[in-house]
Amino acid sequence: MRYIDEWIVEFAKLFKDHVALDTDSYFGLNDLGIKVYSEAIEETVTSEEAQGLFNTAAENFQEMAALALFNWGNVHMSRARKKIEFKDDASREAMLEGINVAFEWTKKEYLEAGERYAEALRIKPDFYEGLLALGQQQFERARLTWYYALSCKVDLSNWSYAEVIELYNSAEGNVDKGMDMWEAAQSQRITHLTDRTKIKPVLQGTILDDLFKDTSAEDAAVRIKDLRSQMNLLRGTILYERSMMEYRLGIPVWQECLEVALEKFQLAGASATDIGVMMKNHISNDSSMDGMFYELVGYELLDVKSNGLSDVLLNFFSVWVFRIGVQD
Repeated sequence: MRYIDEWIVEFAKLFKDHVALDTDSYFGLNDLGIKVYSEAIEETVTSEEAQGLFNTAAENFQEMAALALFNWGNVHMSRARKKIEFKDDASREAMLEGINVAFEWTKKEYLEAGERYAEALRIKPDFYEGLLALGQQQFERARLTWYYALSCKVDLSNWSYAEVIELYNSAEGNVDKGMDMWEAAQSQRITHLTDRTKIKPVLQGTILDDLFKDTSAEDAAVRIKDLRSQMNLLRGTILYERSMMEYRLGIPVWQECLEVALEKFQLAGASATDIGVMMKNHISNDSSMDGMFYELVGYELLDVKSNGLSDVLLNFFSVWVFRIGVQD
């Protein structure tokens, strides 16, 4: 390799002498060009217009990093909803052992998801999606712990439910905070879109052009309405499940919790028929099938259509739940 390098150098000298090329002048022009280019770049990046671009880029990269962690957390949430399969001839002991293993697995995945959401919020504190996801994660942990305790037939009079109550409180707080943050963000949406309109012409023809997709006012309004309904649905679901647990534990505030839950369902677009079905299915109603108590089959999707609910509340029952074999 050294021989080839020397040969190249010798050939370059020969070529220079043959064509009478003044390479020193060439390198001088090159240095001058680099200097002018550097000064131009420095002047550009320090201009007022460039600062707006840099701020936008920083915000987008920050959001992309938070979104990556958010999606990572969602993977763990999906893994936590793994379905348990039992053989037809499985003994109750084998089924209980499977439930115990699944409980530990699920709890671990929920904790992993929570850590990812928390990391996303540390990167972007105003990431409302992270707050909503963290609230749902805490809610599902609380519900899992409660149903697992029932499946183990614990003595509820001596069972310590402080951790579950704390999870419910945190879930409600994070969901409410996330929704408030989202509502506040909508008032800034027009300004934000205006800024993007100014920046978009600068980025046309670059690889960043795709970051700024045009959204019509009608599409934005529909999306805002849908998101608001989903968030109210989540708030109502948390309160509804909490009220059933509180009823079983003899905590007097269960009825107040149920009333607020129904209000949230109404805000989500539930009809009077929907509300009536929810009331009927509540564990406090003697005509209900003892609330959410079913045979021991592990994690399985509920058949919501047979419950007489409209599409508005499909998401309420179309979630993975821990089904148990407790009958009073």
